[in-house]
Amino acid sequence: FGCQWTRSHFKFREPHSDLAFALEAEKAGPRAILMAVQAHIIKYLLFERPTEHTHLERLHRISRQEQGEGLAVALAELLWAAGGGRRAVICLVTTAIHIVPSRDYIADNFTERIQLFEFLEKAAALEFIFKHINCFRAEGSRGVILFLYSLLLSRTLER
Repeated sequence: FGCQWTRSHFKFREPHSDLAFALEAEKAGPRAILMAVQAHIIKYLLFERPTEHTHLERLHRISRQEQGEGLAVALAELLWAAGGGRRAVICLVTTAIHIVPSRDYIADNFTERIQLFEFLEKAAALEFIFKHINCFRAEGSRGVILFLYSLLLSRTLER
């Protein structure tokens, strides 16, 4: 992964602002993934989130908590769809090394520390993602790469 990918994470605009629903995306790198997730965030905020506001008012001035909820729902929905509606695999980085470097693999101090969590219920996957949402949105987390790995493994390499 290039520099823009390794710096990428799911970063929202300032909470409680008019654009609080929007993810920040640079011109290159993982922009396509961010925009796909953004579409699901907007769908959740407009049509699924319980609130007393009208549809367009639902997008304005959301809190950091609501940003996290929208992101968790979007990630869970996309992973569940990638798993054919039967499973989702979520990748998180741990301190322990799970892959031993070999001649065929050059260590990058990231991929070898990824731990996989498989879920057979969408609600359980959503709860897990929400509980670990900062693993995807914290600066330096490489959250977009984690999500990409999760997508690939949810879909399976065979598919």
